[in-house]
Amino acid sequence: MDQAISLSPSAASRVAKIAQNQGCDPALRLAVEGGGCSGFQYKFDLAKGVEDDDTVVETDGVKLVVDAISLDLVRGSIVDYVESLGGASFRVENPNAAAGCGCGSSFAI
Repeated sequence: MDQAISLSPSAASRVAKIAQNQGCDPALRLAVEGGGCSGFQYKFDLAKGVEDDDTVVETDGVKLVVDAISLDLVRGSIVDYVESLGGASFRVENPNAAAGCGCGSSFAI
């Protein structure tokens, strides 16, 4: 079965560590908002709950929660956590993005 979106093991591990430090459930919410240098931007936060229209996928006991409107823009994506000399961040490998910015936090369709 194809998942609408997935969370990499690296991202799941990082979310689990952050959630443990904050004493909350290991769940990451991904939302898409208008803005950024390319038209849309990704927003990450620890999920405070799940709504009826949310899509929830799980990797290594960590949930990724995406609302229905955002899912239309990120369907087929992989949410990853990357560490490099430039810093560490969550990244979305979005097959729907026609263009993106250098920082990887915004995109265009």
